[in-house]
Amino acid sequence: MSEIRTFEDLACWKKATDLRRAISKTIKMFPNDEKFELTSQMRRASRSITHNIAEGYGRFHYKENAQFCRTSRGSAYELLDQILVAFDENYIVKEEYEELRLMIIECLKVLNGYINYLVKAENTNNH
Repeated sequence: MSEIRTFEDLACWKKATDLRRAISKTIKMFPNDEKFELTSQMRRASRSITHNIAEGYGRFHYKENAQFCRTSRGSAYELLDQILVAFDENYIVKEEYEELRLMIIECLKVLNGYINYLVKAENTNNH
């Protein structure tokens, strides 16, 4: 494993960045009447994932970092619901939905691994 020098080196941030870029591309195809509704919500949720990972990393305390990552996880689940809405509204086809869903699930897996690492590191340093 390579050395982590900044949040940009974190696998969870990289996965979330790929997801954010995919969402950005997808929502450009949504109808104009969704511009301030679902489009905006999906943009904010996808950005929230990477923003909170970065902010947590900057806190320098395992417990605070983990809490920001939990917020990121919540935003990922929010995004999961939003892509389902997009599919239900026929803004995306089934293949797009499945691809985005898989990206979100992969992002969650890596993020959960990082949260588990932070919790263990906090517990190790407190004993």
